[in-house]
Formats: sequence, structure tokens, C-alpha cells
Amino acid sequence: MNNRNDENLKELFERFVGADEAQSAVEDFAAAQRILSEHPVPGPDKELIAAIKSEIAETVRRSKERAFRRMAYKLVPVAAVFIVLAVVSIKMFVGNGGPETITYASITPMPASVWVSDDVAADDFELAVLTAQIDELEGQVLTLELGEDSGNGRSAVTELEVELVAINSDFW
Repeated sequence: MNNRNDENLKELFERFVGADEAQSAVEDFAAAQRILSEHPVPGPDKELIAAIKSEIAETVRRSKERAFRRMAYKLVPVAAVFIVLAVVSIKMFVGNGGPETITYASITPMPASVWVSDDVAADDFELAVLTAQIDELEGQVLTLELGEDSGNGRSAVTELEVELVAINSDFW
């Protein structure tokens, strides 16, 4: 078998160089192989191999741990959304089981006849009073703007502001 390998090696070298040079290269190659087999290289210590394997295992573990954390950080918001949707769905769809009833309520204490009327301000006494006070204030503001007031304008403005505050507090 060794002879066959030498012939194959010689044919390979002959493709690149001449026949004499190929024979010389095969002999050099055989001599180098003989020298390497006579002087074997010692293998690494078992402790060194164990330390390298331990370091590789620790690196792989940390890498997997980081990958798991990244995946968990991406999945936590999605899971939270699903939990919230599930809770809301349960609260919406699971109730007393009966048909829903609509409750009507008035936002103002006025009777329904007031809202049917064409003149709401005249039908409701409180609204009529507020409308009159607003008209009065409007007249006073117009008087102040035109400068027709014969008295001190500063006190009229202050009085007007006080009345406006009183009306607002009565209304609400």
C-alpha cells in the first residue's frame, strides 16, 4: 500500500515538475514522514483539555441564558397584552347573564315639558333670571365700552366683575 501511495504522489508531482524533480520530491516527502513518525509530539495535559472544555461549556451556557432572556423580554409585553385582553373580555362577556337594560337620566332638573317648548328661557324661572342678569351685564359692558358712563369707570368694572362671579357661582 505504501508503494501505491508513493506512485500516486509521484504522478501528482510530475504534473507540476519534471520526472527527476518529482522523484526527488517524493523521497523528501518520505524522509519528512519518517522523521515525524520517529519523534511523536506529546499531547496536551488532561487538565488543560478539561479546563478548555469547562470554559467552552460556561460560554455556551451564558450565551443560551442571554438568548433566553432576550426572548423573554420580547414575549413579556405580548403576554401582558393577552392577559389584559382576556381579563377585559371576561368582564365584558361574562356578566349577570340577563339582557342589558338602558337607564335614562336627566342631566338637568327640568321637567320634560320645558324641553318640548319653543321658548325654554320663558318656561324655566331660573333660566329666565339668569338670562335677564346676563342681558343686564351685557348692557353694562356696552355702556363701559362706549364711554357713556358718567361715574368712575374703575368701580363699575369691579362691580361688574363681582356680579359676573356671583352669577357664575349661582349657575353651577
